[in-house]
Amino acid sequence: MTLPPYVLGNIEGRLQAVDSELAQRYPGDRAGQPIHTVYVSAADATPELPREWGATAIELAGRHSAVLTELAGGEVLSRALTALRWRPIQDLRLDFEDGYGTRGDAVEDRDALRAGAVLAALPAEVVSRGIRMKGLTTLEWARAVRTLEKVLEGAGGVPTGFVFTIPKIRSADQAEAAVLLCQAIESAHGLPEQSLKFELQIESPQAVIAADGTATVAQAIHRSAGRCTGLHYGTYDYSAACGIAPQFQSLEHPVADHAKAVMQAAAAQTGVWVCDGSTQVLPMGTDDEVRAALARHYRLVTRSLERGYYQGWDMGAGHLATRWLATFAFYRTALEVAAPRIGRYLDRQGGAVVDEPATAQALATVVLRGLDCGAFDPDEVTALIPAATVDVLHQLRERKMPSL
Repeated sequence: MTLPPYVLGNIEGRLQAVDSELAQRYPGDRAGQPIHTVYVSAADATPELPREWGATAIELAGRHSAVLTELAGGEVLSRALTALRWRPIQDLRLDFEDGYGTRGDAVEDRDALRAGAVLAALPAEVVSRGIRMKGLTTLEWARAVRTLEKVLEGAGGVPTGFVFTIPKIRSADQAEAAVLLCQAIESAHGLPEQSLKFELQIESPQAVIAADGTATVAQAIHRSAGRCTGLHYGTYDYSAACGIAPQFQSLEHPVADHAKAVMQAAAAQTGVWVCDGSTQVLPMGTDDEVRAALARHYRLVTRSLERGYYQGWDMGAGHLATRWLATFAFYRTALEVAAPRIGRYLDRQGGAVVDEPATAQALATVVLRGLDCGAFDPDEVTALIPAATVDVLHQLRERKMPSL
């Protein structure tokens, strides 16, 4: 006995509709994620800021090379110093929100025009750039829109890699409002369609779990019409909203882990990047305080990377040294672990660990992330896995078995 064709056809039609919707909603991961986002007040930024911060970080690393070498080794430190010389900041936000405050319309208009000019003049090494505007609430709405328009005016259009961060998200309706705002600005200013992209800053429990128990952040992603590029965790506002005492507010508190796990699940395979929050502890003060702060930030960056949060906030030049150091150390260790497993997989051999295509995909992905940020070079990979060229790694990431 076989099922009637019309029954099979009906089921197949439903499955095709499901496949089509899933492919649209979950196109896959997006390459090129920066290792960090630097936030600085829009009143203080200049095109020279990356170079100045890099020089400050190098000077700090020189004074405390012993502790940095102890954390990651001399070879990794040398590579991190090279990154600080040539591309200290990958992603920069000029802040018009908490780090800027309320300064009056005339002052903010002036600073917004200047911020646009700064963004347009940043070196190409800053691959992503933008602003954090005020929130999409009725109290701040008009000022937020005016600032965004003034920034674009000062930049002479949409700068390469431009994105604006929307803080204080509490409802998925705000994501839809952001889409309407982007469409209106593009139309009014003659900008290309879909040229404006935004990030959602998750710093409220309502942004994670809605009143009906659903995940607000998941709804927000899928109501953003492809314009949402990232989710940024707001460490201290979120912790405070959950009632955490100030001395325990941290990006490693359990409430932070829960929020970021929901963000991670909501963003998985959508192409939306998840960015961890910041630490307010800067390497300043006595030598002992500086050393403790460096070790703390190194540990926090490593912890985030181990949990799959490949980007985080940096709030001062002192954070850059340990950001690059911890990131390079993480990926170089990952390469040591991934290399023999990728090699066995490509050779179709067994061993103590038998990897499946999904695992090979993950192994290739972490190696490609390390290559992308500069933790190692392609020849270092092929020295360990002769067959693992960049093209082969890309094929593995796409779950294709290379022909060797």
